[in-house]
Amino acid sequence: MDEKTRTELEAAAFRRLVAHLRKRTDVQNIDMMNLAGFCRNCLGDWYREAAAEKGITLEKDQAREIVYGMPPAEWKKRYQNEASAEQQAEFAKSSQAKTHS
Repeated sequence: MDEKTRTELEAAAFRRLVAHLRKRTDVQNIDMMNLAGFCRNCLGDWYREAAAEKGITLEKDQAREIVYGMPPAEWKKRYQNEASAEQQAEFAKSSQAKTHS
């Protein structure tokens, strides 16, 4: 497979992932972090970092809006639930494990 085709396929997969996450507003970022080690915010941050490598400046919220499909503050207001004590404990545990790996 040539490089151009590989890049196009990767871009298509990214767009599909973003579309899927926009539909799954029931899935909380903390659950994604606890299970997969990344969330919508991470994707937005990775997008911003990739843009910076190409000399394109995006603010954090601009890049995250690409993933959320709306300003992150609006998404949080509409869909984000308060994290339970269990979710917070799991996040703290997984975050601590990452720093010790």
